[in-house]
Amino acid sequence: MSVLWVLGAGQLGAMLKQAGTPLGIDVRPVDIESTDTLALQPTDIVTAEREEWPETVATKQLATHNNFVNLSTFPQLADRLTQKQWLDRLELATAPWFPVEADSTATTAHKTLGERVLLKRRRGGYDGKGQYWLKQSENIDIPEDWKGYAIAEQAINFDEEVSIVGVRGRDGETHFYPLTLNLHINGILYASISPLERLKPLQNKAEAMLSKLMDALDYVGVMAMECFRVGDDLLINELAPRVHNSGHWTQAGASVCQFENHVRAVTGLPLAVAEIKNQSMMVNLIGVDLDYQWLNIQDLELYWYKKEVRPGRKVGHLNFCSGNLELLQTALAALKLPAPYPEALDWLAQNLPK
Repeated sequence: MSVLWVLGAGQLGAMLKQAGTPLGIDVRPVDIESTDTLALQPTDIVTAEREEWPETVATKQLATHNNFVNLSTFPQLADRLTQKQWLDRLELATAPWFPVEADSTATTAHKTLGERVLLKRRRGGYDGKGQYWLKQSENIDIPEDWKGYAIAEQAINFDEEVSIVGVRGRDGETHFYPLTLNLHINGILYASISPLERLKPLQNKAEAMLSKLMDALDYVGVMAMECFRVGDDLLINELAPRVHNSGHWTQAGASVCQFENHVRAVTGLPLAVAEIKNQSMMVNLIGVDLDYQWLNIQDLELYWYKKEVRPGRKVGHLNFCSGNLELLQTALAALKLPAPYPEALDWLAQNLPK
């Protein structure tokens, strides 16, 4: 079996490596700053754990390999301008928007998009970074250094934030995980819960939207689609051409997790229909120290990323999966974490089926 190289050696690369091991696949995450000469063979395969990357010794070697899966897709979805253009071209619902140009003004933005407008940097920007609010009541203009480098979006008064993770094989075969309900605090994902019976009516719609996009891009592997739920409608917020934080619950809650299905897809192995085991929840560990006392909590699975703990930094996550909803409620009550975690844990408790 050929080697599967991963451009990037963060937690997603580590979890792809973990998923490849039982399949006998040698998955090798590569630090983007590496100056090593990689032992790339012509039959090897390259994937990525990130949408964009700087040009370094390591990334040059990987990005010029003939078997870099989805290489042409990454720049199209990493730039919010071209990502939005794809959605419009495919007539997939998204928030009203326009590109911020040299002559764009706040007056125009409010006239076009309403009282609250969110500027998003075209490149980079994640976990709430790279965003700038224009509120008509505050009478502020578009900063000069955002012109030509951002899009402007109408603020959406959404009911909930949901996401769907799908996988597409080389032959166009697709499979999907159930819609996941997500909670963001200050732009960072804190908690996810899936499956939820009440989201089932939107499942077919979400699958059709993501299928249309993956087919148009001839995409291979796992892709995540984050959406706003507004009543019975879904508006696409952002796309991630890779395994995704909101799909981490599949490690505990599905017969085949998102990481394994991605490895299968990009290496040309058969995809697997994921059987959903039970009720699952995921809690991101953000800027908190490792506490092995968590392992005393029943139905808890710990994933620690071995990163330096810093405020606002994702350093691990906790998965929970059980058919006993009382046990899940007990687990949430037993988890002692600093603010704003009580808000996130209460949110999970409220969204667990009764």
